[in-house]
Amino acid sequence: MKSFFRPNIDSRGRWLRAIVGSLLVVGGLLAGVHVLWLGVVMILSGGFVLFEAVRGWCVMRACGIRTRL
Repeated sequence: MKSFFRPNIDSRGRWLRAIVGSLLVVGGLLAGVHVLWLGVVMILSGGFVLFEAVRGWCVMRACGIRTRL
């Protein structure tokens, strides 16, 4: 299981995930005012993407799916 969570993305991928995760969290806060379930989903998704950025780990790559970044 340790090898599953091994970092597998470079700094470019980490920055991209950090930006996307931040946008999702902010968008979720704004959307949550109008549609609560959408806000919650966006905040949780953004949190997971930020986790990937901090860890330097991509769940799709860990599962063997090749991504462009």
